[in-house]
Amino acid sequence: MTDIPPDLTWVRAAPPEATGPGPWIEIAFGEGDDAEAPVYLRETSDPDNVVTTNRRKWDAFVLGVQAGEFDHFVEGVAEGGTSAEADGAPTSTV
Repeated sequence: MTDIPPDLTWVRAAPPEATGPGPWIEIAFGEGDDAEAPVYLRETSDPDNVVTTNRRKWDAFVLGVQAGEFDHFVEGVAEGGTSAEADGAPTSTV
């Protein structure tokens, strides 16, 4: 298990007009600018559960989002819930 630095600056991925506690995804960048520098992700409702990746993978993910490669995951998602929730299917969190 990777040790999570205690002094990370977490950035909340939420729309500017968002209010309330979320849950929201938060992102923090570890030390270093190289491709293997750590990137940390967590959900505000479970801040002790942190996922770690690296800058190279994070940058590839961001480019994929910008290119629309993941749009099929949100097709039919209504504001305030997911299509799985609307169908009564169980959902999981990251």
